[in-house]
Amino acid sequence: MKKLVLLTIALALFCQIPPAWGGEAMAVIKRSIDGSLQILADPQYQGKGKKEAQREQIWKLIQEIFDFTEISKRSLARNWRLFSPTEKTEFSRAFSDLLGNTYIDKIQTGFQNDSVIYLSEDPIGNSKLKIKTKIVRETYEIPIDYKLSNKSGSWKVYDISVEGVSLVKNYRIQFKKYLSKKKPGQLIQRLKDKSAQQKKKRQADSRIGLKWRMTADFNNERVSVGPTVA
Repeated sequence: MKKLVLLTIALALFCQIPPAWGGEAMAVIKRSIDGSLQILADPQYQGKGKKEAQREQIWKLIQEIFDFTEISKRSLARNWRLFSPTEKTEFSRAFSDLLGNTYIDKIQTGFQNDSVIYLSEDPIGNSKLKIKTKIVRETYEIPIDYKLSNKSGSWKVYDISVEGVSLVKNYRIQFKKYLSKKKPGQLIQRLKDKSAQQKKKRQADSRIGLKWRMTADFNNERVSVGPTVA
């Protein structure tokens, strides 16, 4: 079920109030949030033509806390084995670019003064944790859970759930359907094409001053945890 727009996930990364409880993994996310808020508010990025530089700085922070290779692997599930080593690298890069562009688009154009409450940091397995948070808006609250794993001493996000809907599972269903009819190389190209469309639309919007609209990146539909692939 499509339950929530991409902006909700984006806001979960870039809004904050002090955590009720937290440890090392939560501190990792909080550092990224603090840095991103500073970039969003920095006057040097507010002028015309400064948004791309702002995007680059926010993207660096996102890359620091997200394990896009693990997200890619989990999203493809068994289909991961169908990809050659080169295709796995290309897919992970194309998928991370699409996700990053989508979320930063929403952050830059749809950010509101919502707040995020950090609720708990719970172990869910060997070297894995779930950080529970909720977005607080004027009339309702939205639960957001982050799953992180510790690899080589660093905590990285490998999945996000919004109101119980997993980003990884959402894409796993879409990719499984797509790959039942098409080849890995075609999926990789599809993701690259969508990123190119995002950039083209972003450039057009910056020229004509269009406000952000809640539309999907693939099918021009209202979206939930992620854009569709078909």
